[in-house]
Amino acid sequence: MDAIVAVYNDWGIGCSGTQPVVLAEDRQYFKQMTKGSTVIAGRRTYEDFSPQPLPNRKNIIISENRDYKADGAIVVHSIDELRQEISGDENVFVVGGASIYKLLLPFCKHVYVTKVGAQPESDTFFENLDNSPGWTLEHPGETLESGGLKYSFNTYTNNAPEEM
Repeated sequence: MDAIVAVYNDWGIGCSGTQPVVLAEDRQYFKQMTKGSTVIAGRRTYEDFSPQPLPNRKNIIISENRDYKADGAIVVHSIDELRQEISGDENVFVVGGASIYKLLLPFCKHVYVTKVGAQPESDTFFENLDNSPGWTLEHPGETLESGGLKYSFNTYTNNAPEEM
């Protein structure tokens, strides 16, 4: 299992349930990386993406609400249910939000981090992997620019991922 996330300078990832700054290049990267894969999201993140499942992906939503349904997506309510749903899936990506990242990060082998050179107001944050001893910046990305914003695509590796 891997994770993919866009972070700001302070490792913020969102405010009021959405991304304050969005780069088209990051959306393309996300689409390219996750196409044909299984994606795992929390209910609010899933609803922020679209009222429909992300196309060309197996969509899994983690929700505590046992009555929650989403056409075209699989809804699970626990790690055990998730484990069953992803059993045998080759490419699995955790795509947010903050509580889902926190829950599943120990199981991730890699995190693909788009660092966006901005610091908008954020009320949700991703773990700062630069300061986390269990993580190594394996592939620092080249600094690119879009609309006056610098950004880079980076890959972090978990030195001791837990078994899912």
